[in-house]
Amino acid sequence: MLRLGVLASTKGTDMQAIIDAIGSKNLDSVISVVLSDKEDAYALERAKKYSIKAVFLNPKDFYAEDKEKSRERFDKEVSKILDENKVDLILLIGYMRFLSPWFVAKYKNKIMNIHPSLLPKYAGGMDRNIHSEVLKNKEKVTGATLHFVDEGADTGPIILQKEVKISKDETVDSLKEKVQRAEQEIILKAIDLYGKGKVKVVKNKVVIK
Repeated sequence: MLRLGVLASTKGTDMQAIIDAIGSKNLDSVISVVLSDKEDAYALERAKKYSIKAVFLNPKDFYAEDKEKSRERFDKEVSKILDENKVDLILLIGYMRFLSPWFVAKYKNKIMNIHPSLLPKYAGGMDRNIHSEVLKNKEKVTGATLHFVDEGADTGPIILQKEVKISKDETVDSLKEKVQRAEQEIILKAIDLYGKGKVKVVKNKVVIK
């Protein structure tokens, strides 16, 4: 059984899809721990509701004058908690922090991030801002991308993508909802494939066997 660790800063909507899939035995995994850098993140409440270990870490407790050192201090504590809970795969779901190079190197090809666009388009953007830009640019198709995390901003090896068609009367809210459904579909598929050992990275490209 694959042990998952979720890092989340917001509602954790996509995490709910994972919880539901595990509950219905459609996914042979368990969420071992959910960590957040935001005390009021609903992802923590969502975890507690299902008796999943929920941990809030305050970034202020790891402050150093050097920004990179602060980030690494925080990430070392995150790492300690992930390791204590024997996490096999880390999922970033609405996680608003940049990871330190130390953390990315330690968990190389073990951190998946979901992004609400068809990367490399709109890399570096977040949530509603991306959907707003997509509509402003009169795109006809957008989508979701799941990728492994490297040291760049949304530049890691792409695992899965799913396209979403944009309607003429689309709004930011309606588009976000459609993209989130695509996100959930590819997250569940990727977790299943990863747990079965079918996801490999060869020369910085994902190969699914």
